[in-house]
Amino acid sequence: MQHTLKILFLFFIQFSIAQNPYPQDYFRNPLDVTLILSGTFAELRSNHFHSGLDIKTQQREGLNVYAAAEGYVSRIKISHYGYGKALYITHPNGYTTVYAHLRKFAPKIEDYIKKLQYEKESFEVEVFPDMETLPIATDEIVAYSGNTGGSGGPHLHFEIRDKEERPINPMFFGLDIKDSQVPQILSVFAYPVSENAHINESTERTKLRLKQEQNGSYTVENIKAYGKIGFGIETYDRQDLAANKNGVSNIQTFYNGNKNFEIDFKRFSFDETQHLNRLIDYEYYENENTRIQKLFVQPNNPLSLYKDLDSNGYIQIEDSTASVYKVRVKDFKDNDAWVTVNIDGEKIDSLKPKYIKATDYFVYADQSTTLEKENVSVYIPSNTFYDDFFIDFNVVNDTLTIHEPTIPLQKNMVINFDISDYKEEDKNKLYIGRLSKYGNRIYYVSALKKENTLTAFTKTLGTYTIGIDNDEPTIRPVNFQEGKWLSKYRYLTLNIDDKTSGINSYRATINGKWILMEYDYKKNTLVYDFNDDVIKNETKYNLKVIVTDNVGNSSTFETIFYRK
Repeated sequence: MQHTLKILFLFFIQFSIAQNPYPQDYFRNPLDVTLILSGTFAELRSNHFHSGLDIKTQQREGLNVYAAAEGYVSRIKISHYGYGKALYITHPNGYTTVYAHLRKFAPKIEDYIKKLQYEKESFEVEVFPDMETLPIATDEIVAYSGNTGGSGGPHLHFEIRDKEERPINPMFFGLDIKDSQVPQILSVFAYPVSENAHINESTERTKLRLKQEQNGSYTVENIKAYGKIGFGIETYDRQDLAANKNGVSNIQTFYNGNKNFEIDFKRFSFDETQHLNRLIDYEYYENENTRIQKLFVQPNNPLSLYKDLDSNGYIQIEDSTASVYKVRVKDFKDNDAWVTVNIDGEKIDSLKPKYIKATDYFVYADQSTTLEKENVSVYIPSNTFYDDFFIDFNVVNDTLTIHEPTIPLQKNMVINFDISDYKEEDKNKLYIGRLSKYGNRIYYVSALKKENTLTAFTKTLGTYTIGIDNDEPTIRPVNFQEGKWLSKYRYLTLNIDDKTSGINSYRATINGKWILMEYDYKKNTLVYDFNDDVIKNETKYNLKVIVTDNVGNSSTFETIFYRK
């Protein structure tokens, strides 16, 4: 009996290891507060999967950020956008942890990176220290939480990556989040796929009538369908201590009791993250700002998240049949919600066919395409799109319309505007802009000017035009006035802005010496820390700030203040 129990015990240990091969109790909570999430791993974001956990910092900045384990700082990157101030620590077990949107680094790291910033005279820097330069001990404070870069509020973005730089859900490593709530299902859609397919007498995408039962499960009002069809779902999860609508961990589907689809948000690579746009119904998202996850795999979808596919998740409905389709949505703690769809097979021969808008231009996804009219040309490399389709293309008075922005791109298309008809004095002030949905706003698009051609590279369809920017950026002091004594001040703050093409660069000096001013694009501020101690043994300070926009207009602000 004891021998049998021992064998069973060893079996369960081996089974557990096989189910979760990641080390447990190796990485600690990077904060010393309860883990509460505002964002989960691999949840759906604009053009990418979220690559870590967004950990709440009690709506404030400055919390101690601890190394999740011993190791060494292998990368530091500071940028105006994206991760803002980010720290990467490589550990002896081969994994790397990432800490982003930081307010500042711990003193030894801060001193190291500021020295580099002053050497390069640049706020934005990236460096890859060797393993001897910045060793890190277990439980060492390495930074302080913040809101830098593209962060929408104070929090810590935390990742764990493997040796191949693939992010993995940190919860697999034992980081525990309280979660006893089941995922919520907001809507279910059905998609006719084959030429003769239909759902509830429609050949178009159809929203199904969803009902939640008393036991928490969901049912869809019985549907009548025929042919090859697929389904899509809008869903989210909540954890116990937060109201945030976060991503789910796993979705499975079953047709007549047999599993035919699974997507497991466990790990992905950065090379594939943009293909989220193939997972979701991109057109619906652009029009309704809602992400429907398609529970079938279309051609040219390279995502590695799928498994156990039968017919790529599609089902085939025959006439005069009855079948059952089920969806199971799980969070990381295996709390699950089920949706049941009862399907009556009924073939209808006299339905209106699916609408396809034909134009004068057709794009084959696997071929490059060049479109030209008047003073505009558009080059579309092969495999820019996932599917072949008719594309809208027109040019009127320096305004290019290239389809609606309802189709995702994998690569940049190249837009060229010939500007030879513009006055010479205006050419250097021109830029390419993308019009907003209702045409009431123009967004600057990064472009190159070579002789009489403006060239933009973009992954967004829509309407583009030529804009002109003759306005200089604005520079305004925020917390000081000219001629004042600032001896008790820790920070010097200015507001900078450019309403048309946007800020491109800035440079600040005091008494001719370059100073590090941190740019926060969300607040339009430049901030200098007097503790940098650039100017010594002087009382009179001559501040000079030059700000340049994206077409080359620049403004200069100069003032004098005093310090002891």
